[in-house]
Amino acid sequence: MNETLADNQNNEEKRLIEDEDFELIKSFIEGNDRVFAKLVNKHKDKVRNLVFLTLGDSEYVDDISQDVFISVYRKLGEFRFESKFTTWLYRITVNKCRDYLRKKRVRSIFVPIKETDKEPCTRFRPESIDLPQLVRKAIDKLPEKLRTPLIMRDIDGLSYKEIANAMGVEVGTIKSRIFRARENLKIILEPFQREMNL
Repeated sequence: MNETLADNQNNEEKRLIEDEDFELIKSFIEGNDRVFAKLVNKHKDKVRNLVFLTLGDSEYVDDISQDVFISVYRKLGEFRFESKFTTWLYRITVNKCRDYLRKKRVRSIFVPIKETDKEPCTRFRPESIDLPQLVRKAIDKLPEKLRTPLIMRDIDGLSYKEIANAMGVEVGTIKSRIFRARENLKIILEPFQREMNL
């Protein structure tokens, strides 16, 4: 009973956020440029987090996030109100990250952790392990097509359908990629399984 009540409250909160986004977008389309700053302020942390977690490189987070919102500003008049604003925003963000990876030919995210990074792990004490950093490094090792949907699902809490819409693929493909990402993470994190369960 309490779970149903909590679910209803969460759904209501999501609906209110969605309605507020739509109202801001309508106002912007009608010529009120000032409301764009409200949209940016509401969603900039989500965009920055997705960029950082997708690329694993804090150096370019601000630049790419800015590019995302420049694109949003230019294309907002084309928004059709057929999906959530956040789904549309995530699609733009994912595409900007892909463009960055393509242009810069960043391959370091596919390379295993260097030997110097492994050293602390061979002489660790369980209490000294930084679990979030450990998981972050493991996520960094995943290919972008597995990493991005995993982040959207397990960190940002998007539904499979929202992720599929944002990435422009079928829901079944997203489910398969997230399953593969989780299986790969298990393999990568296997040496630390005891510490992860503490």
